[in-house]
Amino acid sequence: MQTSFSAAQLADPDTAESNRILRTCVHCGMCTATCPTFLLLGDELDSPRGRIYLIKDMLEQGKPATEQVVRHVDRCLSCLSCMTTCPSGVHYMHLVDHARSYIEQTYTRPWPERAMRRVLSFVLPHPGRFRLALVGAWFARPFAGLVPGASMTAQRLRAMLRLAPAAVPSPSPFERPRVHPAEGPRRARVGILMGCAQQVLAPSINEATIRLLTRMGIEVVVTKGQGCCGALDHHMGNHDPAMRLARANIAAWTAEIEGEGLDAIVVNASGCGTTLKDYGHMFREAPEAAAAARVAGLAADISEVLTRFGYAPSRPAPGLAVAYHAACSLQHGQKITAEPKALLKAAGFVVREPAEGHICCGSAGTYNILQPEIAGQLKARKQDNIARTGAALVASGNIGCLTQLGDGAIPAVHTVELLDWMAGGPEPAAVVRARAAA
Repeated sequence: MQTSFSAAQLADPDTAESNRILRTCVHCGMCTATCPTFLLLGDELDSPRGRIYLIKDMLEQGKPATEQVVRHVDRCLSCLSCMTTCPSGVHYMHLVDHARSYIEQTYTRPWPERAMRRVLSFVLPHPGRFRLALVGAWFARPFAGLVPGASMTAQRLRAMLRLAPAAVPSPSPFERPRVHPAEGPRRARVGILMGCAQQVLAPSINEATIRLLTRMGIEVVVTKGQGCCGALDHHMGNHDPAMRLARANIAAWTAEIEGEGLDAIVVNASGCGTTLKDYGHMFREAPEAAAAARVAGLAADISEVLTRFGYAPSRPAPGLAVAYHAACSLQHGQKITAEPKALLKAAGFVVREPAEGHICCGSAGTYNILQPEIAGQLKARKQDNIARTGAALVASGNIGCLTQLGDGAIPAVHTVELLDWMAGGPEPAAVVRARAAA
């Protein structure tokens, strides 16, 4: 693709990177075949190729984002399926992230949308605020269907209330900064990202991760000062808040790396893992560049760590069929596809793969709130494909996907909870529900 950025424009590192990405695209259109929004809407501008043209024109002209550009870029899930499909290696993730930041700097959204985005940014990355918000949402949840109107604001309010869980788990003692010692001889020492929304919605995931790793002889450090990875703000175009959150994590883990050392930084929410592994790029021009690159190099999905250290079950095979839902951030963002399925099989589960496994479930961070209609269609499509497998459970490695799919007929559970169970941990609540329904 030919571009015509000026020398002054290319002096900006983000524009220079976007120019490089744009010039990689050969217009082949293979990305359209695996794009969820193009699949549903059939509009070229709701495909990666169409968005690339819109972004190119916007950035080259140096003009403010238009309503048309914002509408089509907002509809992008950042599922990154296009990057898996692309034969030319177009790094669409970095391009659309730059576009979103540019949009927030140059476009004034309607005030209800600005207000909702600010609320999401203020609440979701902070566990204490999020927990309080969910308590309030619990009281309002029964009245979600009574929110009047067909406007996007009304749809978003209804979606937000419907996503609120029926009960909010109590804070877990595992979340507190401390060192969880290895059982037996220490084989490794790792940090763990406790996350933000996940530790509120499903603290059992972090608990299972720590139990399993320590049982395998791996010391786990919950580092003081860490928090949200920054992904939620980053993908809404909120550049400065995202960088502040990421910078705090880099400082926290750097202190630990330079202290007793870390062999890995374990992430059990794949959306967060994709962002952590991109810290080197995000901070490439910053004073923290070297530290950020070091943290990014140590970041590893829990499935990678368990594979590296030889996970083995200690219980007999449970005789349960599990539909494995590959989170987009894991299969497309991190290119991890084989490890979770191999681990589940090693644990004794019968693994079934739903049709259209490469298509997003519609969660995508805050997407199921900000684009509820499209997210709902993708959710129904995904749950339909999962149901057709005849599995008793659906397992995934991302809290967003589990929240999106968890209200279906088949209980949803994090992969690591099943692996912990088969290695001596407690039976997950989702398994209890699945057996009761059988």
